[in-house]
Amino acid sequence: DMPTIGAPYAPDPDGYVNAADLVGGLKKIGDFRLSVAAYPESHPDSENVEADIDNLKRKIDAGADQAITQYFFDVDMYLRFMDRVLAAGITVPIIPGIMPVTNFAQAKNFSARCGTSIPKWLEKLFEGLDDRPEIRRHVAATVAAEQCMRLYRGGVKQFHFYTLNRSELTATICHFLGLRPTGDAS
Repeated sequence: DMPTIGAPYAPDPDGYVNAADLVGGLKKIGDFRLSVAAYPESHPDSENVEADIDNLKRKIDAGADQAITQYFFDVDMYLRFMDRVLAAGITVPIIPGIMPVTNFAQAKNFSARCGTSIPKWLEKLFEGLDDRPEIRRHVAATVAAEQCMRLYRGGVKQFHFYTLNRSELTATICHFLGLRPTGDAS
């Protein structure tokens, strides 16, 4: 069953103790390419970012091939996180999670539960747009594209988009970034 957000994690008595244990178990039964979670602002149940990096290292040492981060909005914070990840000896790709925000109230609520900070500048961008969905989508695409460009200038070459079933918004962001579909998309 899906855990309740905000409730402390309790492993199933017949299951894996943690994500590193799960990764190790999966690697024993097949040659899977495994991605694990990383938390630039630390997981809500974690003591701090360093504890999260130690946990990430355990998952990588157990066989994970890469990590995808929780979404974030502060590019400088992500780059500082990456400095700490590299200092810990983690060299697999750490792919930043990008979440375009179209409904600020929902994003703020969800971010509070998962430990993601929302900068004041982002809140200001969405002020007065509650009844303006087209403008909100444009703001979302622009902010996410700018975030990707800053990350790219910081050395990031891969991105993970949390689409939330809005692929057209991700397509718009990719278009802003100069990316176009190749081949048959069907």
